Amino acid sequence: MDQHLRASRRRPKRGRLSRSAEFERVYRQGRSFGNRYLVLHAFPRTDAGELTEGPRLGLSVSRKVGGAVERNLVKRLLREAFVTISPSLPLDVDIVVVARPDALELAEGRGLEGMQDALGELTARLEGGAPA
Repeated sequence: MDQHLRASRRRPKRGRLSRSAEFERVYRQGRSFGNRYLVLHAFPRTDAGELTEGPRLGLSVSRKVGGAVERNLVKRLLREAFVTISPSLPLDVDIVVVARPDALELAEGRGLEGMQDALGELTARLEGGAPA
């Protein structure tokens, strides 16, 4: 199969942070909130041209969480949870979610619902302005 044809079938990567500089900006200049399973870093974007995209997500899931299969499960569930939560977020925010080792336990035990609860708890603190 032609590489261009395969690439065109993939889902668009809009709404995702992909470059190292974008992650660094969120880590260094943003605010962070954490719970047992996740740490959420958030930073508002200032470029008006990017506002049409909506909130963007970056994920960091280290090998401490588990092997490749386990990490991919956690990432997939986090992306799905973010899609359901993103309508309640400001359009101009970049978010990086760092999965703690207990995130795998949550993913295997409660699945998408558990991830939505954990991520929702952190985004509510972001909107409410509660300290980390």
